[in-house]
Amino acid sequence: MIKKRVIFISNVESPQTMPGVKSPKDWRSYTLTNHPGIIVIRNPFSERGRRYWIARCLRDYPRTPNIVNLNERLFDESVRSDWWKQLSLCSDGAEFQRIKSAMRWTTFGYHHNWDTKIYDEEMQSPFPEDLSSLCGLFAQALGYADFKPEAAIVNYYPVGSTLSGHTDHSEPNKSAPLFSFSFGQTAIFLIGGRSLEEKPTAIYLQCGDVMIMSGESRLCYHAVPRIIKTQTSATSSLINEDADNADIKTGTMDKDLFYNVGDPQFWEPFSKYMDDSRININVRQVLNPGDVKL
Repeated sequence: MIKKRVIFISNVESPQTMPGVKSPKDWRSYTLTNHPGIIVIRNPFSERGRRYWIARCLRDYPRTPNIVNLNERLFDESVRSDWWKQLSLCSDGAEFQRIKSAMRWTTFGYHHNWDTKIYDEEMQSPFPEDLSSLCGLFAQALGYADFKPEAAIVNYYPVGSTLSGHTDHSEPNKSAPLFSFSFGQTAIFLIGGRSLEEKPTAIYLQCGDVMIMSGESRLCYHAVPRIIKTQTSATSSLINEDADNADIKTGTMDKDLFYNVGDPQFWEPFSKYMDDSRININVRQVLNPGDVKL
């Protein structure tokens, strides 16, 4: 695999910043010469920043009105409406593992219909403001100032799990880039071409890595053949970075959560979950420019 480092310079005098994310001038960013449109940014997050987004994905995003994959025949409403809370309250080891391993995805914004593969104007929930701001930061730095985050899928991968080869073609807008944020254990990611006959390239996506599929790669086949354990979660130390200044402006972020993830006791259950799991946030624009609905 051949990679080429690229440096992005925002076209505004004061690039957008966000707590928990390094300055764009410090990002280690790469393109793939044999897969135009793929951009990989190696962990532009601080430790506190990574913890914040992990906690959001586990504690908050799987709550109603967002949609999760949990089957109503196997899990009661309390689990399907607030999975992390019920998981945290569970004291039975076997039941804990059953609840934990069953969560595979949650959707918000425009909800992707896994059966019809289309979006429906009547099927959407609010898109989180903090995630919208995060996407806006990267979109602006990469030259996609018009990008609008309108739909997200958060995938939860136990170590050893896979995602079969597919393309993301359900959105009416197929020219806007896809933004992918990886946390936890490492994924082997395969990016191919427009047909299954084209030989794919393998990329390691590690904790904190950001990948963008744009241009020619937007509609290419991709897959995750394996999740492998490469990270050891730290729970013993207090995280002070990004939070020394009591007047830090978290903007659209949950300020209490941003501070709390630095506390070892608060962080411990999240750390234990991530010890054998990967989380991926995949964000895309659904509507074509100028459209206000489907």
